[in-house]
Amino acid sequence: MKQSFRKKTKAAHYKGFIVEKAIQDFFTGRIWPRTNTPFPQAKIESYIQKGYFDVMKAVTITQKLSCRRCHNTSHQKFVSFHCAKCHQICTYCRHCITMGRMCSCDELIIWNTDPRQLQPLKTKHQFSWIGQLTPHQARAAKELASSIAQNNNHLISAVCGAGKTEILFSAVFESLQAGKRICVATPRTDVVLELFPRFQQVFPSTCIHALYGGAPKQQGFAQLVIATTHQLYRFEQAFDVMIVDEADAFPYTYDEALQRAVIKAKTKEAPIAFVTATPSQALFNRKNKENWGYSFISRRFHGHSLPVPTYQSLWNYEKMFRKGHIPQKLTRWVKQKLDKNEPFLIFFPTIDFMETAKPLFIEIEPTITSVHAEDPTRKEKVLELRNEQRKGLLTTTILERGITIKNVQVAVVGAENPIFTSSALIQISGRVGRNSQYPDGDIVFFHHGKTVEMDLAKAKIMEMNRHE
Repeated sequence: MKQSFRKKTKAAHYKGFIVEKAIQDFFTGRIWPRTNTPFPQAKIESYIQKGYFDVMKAVTITQKLSCRRCHNTSHQKFVSFHCAKCHQICTYCRHCITMGRMCSCDELIIWNTDPRQLQPLKTKHQFSWIGQLTPHQARAAKELASSIAQNNNHLISAVCGAGKTEILFSAVFESLQAGKRICVATPRTDVVLELFPRFQQVFPSTCIHALYGGAPKQQGFAQLVIATTHQLYRFEQAFDVMIVDEADAFPYTYDEALQRAVIKAKTKEAPIAFVTATPSQALFNRKNKENWGYSFISRRFHGHSLPVPTYQSLWNYEKMFRKGHIPQKLTRWVKQKLDKNEPFLIFFPTIDFMETAKPLFIEIEPTITSVHAEDPTRKEKVLELRNEQRKGLLTTTILERGITIKNVQVAVVGAENPIFTSSALIQISGRVGRNSQYPDGDIVFFHHGKTVEMDLAKAKIMEMNRHE
């Protein structure tokens, strides 16, 4: 099996020029703005002059507009303006502006050193997981590893709590040993934060980076990267194995540019493994059409059934909250959890609604607070709930997946809202009963009228429970 060129020596010498390991480590596989790097600009320019980087326009204007970083070609997502830098009419891409604005007068650089000139670093990877896979998990892990070894795409469809992350470990380890560079990508920052320490624990001698908006600077060459799918805009032909966790999650499923970013970030022959509890029909269609590998697990790792949602009507609940009152049924539910000392999550359809309700819940229990996508402290708040420093959290759908809290109880307020699709409700329900010590739990859909999506979610959960 070929050795991956992405293992590095401390310093490489080409044509009498010493290539710094820090620069080589950082730029290998990355596409980056020429004038905004973590290194002195004069040094970057010297590397460019000696041919270590390819230089290209960030936005090209030929027959149609195209962003070189995110590959966006939608004309509506470009903006033209009078640029103070070049003193001309410039165009920038709105689609990837969160990664830093790139205009048609800006340039990107890609590390282009011939990989065959580099000597592989002999890294010994440790596999320190002491758990034991169930027969279902072991079968799926073997199937996944076989697909990856053959460079074939693979779909893992496994219920919430089936132990999908544990299924990945052996395939990742085999890939590391083969000298491959692996990326585990997910649409949600919270999932990255959940996965990163788990992979660090299992692979203690492997350089692993977690990449997300606001992530701290990390040193070394990461042979394993855990990243949000947005971060893949900054990579090109970097990974020999691509794993997309929570492959049905927003915004990945609705954003074709993010899907293109996954393709762009991997090498041409690299396989993609899609992992989710709620695969879309589009994923199934691609699996069948392209003859992917496939693994299906209908049972949780501890063997217990999935908790089935119950319905409770909450008529005119928005009006009651606006008047400063929590509906009686919901108040009773919260107090029951507090009396039993059970942590809980309450999902709301919007941030505004949730923030309106928050002071009312704080009156019942001062440690209750809220989290949402723009909350810079949501990582700490979730940790506080996990560590029993908080009794409960109000949340948007940002915590519908990628979070495991022992004995957590869950309620959905306004389950009839269109934001709560059947897949979202299945994922939310999947937060309950994940721990083998607490395999049961409460999941309640509080609603102002039942919906088809609510019934689909409940029916799917009950169907999974009938499988052996």
